[in-house]
Amino acid sequence: MKIVHVPCLEDNYAYLIIEEESKEAAAVDPVEAEKVVGVANAYGVNLTTVLTTHHHWDHSGGNEKIKQLVPGIKVYGGSIDNVKACDVKLENGQRISLGSNLTVVSLHTPSHTKGHMSYYVTTAAATHHPPAVFTGDTLFVAGCGKFFEGTAEQMYESLCVTLASLPKPTQVFCGHEYTVKNLQFALTVEPENQKISHKLAWAKQQRQANLPTIPSTIEQELETNPFMRVDLPQLQEKVGCKSPVETIGEIRKRKDNWRG
Repeated sequence: MKIVHVPCLEDNYAYLIIEEESKEAAAVDPVEAEKVVGVANAYGVNLTTVLTTHHHWDHSGGNEKIKQLVPGIKVYGGSIDNVKACDVKLENGQRISLGSNLTVVSLHTPSHTKGHMSYYVTTAAATHHPPAVFTGDTLFVAGCGKFFEGTAEQMYESLCVTLASLPKPTQVFCGHEYTVKNLQFALTVEPENQKISHKLAWAKQQRQANLPTIPSTIEQELETNPFMRVDLPQLQEKVGCKSPVETIGEIRKRKDNWRG
């Protein structure tokens, strides 16, 4: 498995997931269709699949165009998410094969949108590549999406149950380059968390060099992302809450009002 970042718009990422044996590839959220197809051509891959995380324009807005550019390409999206130009409507836990070695599992991760899907990708055992998860606007590095179409309960379930239960080495590929701001905010919640401070220093260096801060891993998110740490009693106490769900709601409210 090879994963290629394709920066789009101002701060979005589309991705190519390449199955290296067959050269078959999937595009995740190819909002700038021509750009993504150009990168696919440069790698000499056969683009067969589009995986759309959610219906917002900056993620699904390239679907119609990519179908014109790549006849026969199949667009996948959440069954209740009203994704543009969608051919296959996915439920939670459906499997898609990519080439002979990759399996993609759709994970329903609602709250940002009601039908938001994350895509968990694993390789055949012999290839030793860590799994990857494409989380759109549900999980960001050190952050999460706004609860536009859902609730704190749903975001808790999406982050702290569904995604947190993936293997810790799983690489996290999210929809936007928001990492520096997210870590700066995370420090306001947990000022003494050294792992946040260290990651922030690294993220600033990456961005100064015009390099991505993605991927993260599930393990790193459990150590540095306040929205994934709401089960910890000490974090609940810090924000004056009594339960994980109340805590995730309070931290989201603080983030929405934060002007860092």
